[in-house]
Amino acid sequence: MKEKITAPASSAGLIRFYDVKTSNIQLEPTLVVGFAVAIIVLEILFQIV
Repeated sequence: MKEKITAPASSAGLIRFYDVKTSNIQLEPTLVVGFAVAIIVLEILFQIV
């Protein structure tokens, strides 16, 4: 007969580990790239003027 391995009853299922951390601020990648391009264009315009 196989012996069943069980976890201690005091901590079974009480602790969970999540390796994915989420932030409250969520931006789409296209928005971030758009902001970066806008800042670069503004910097070029400021150098010309």
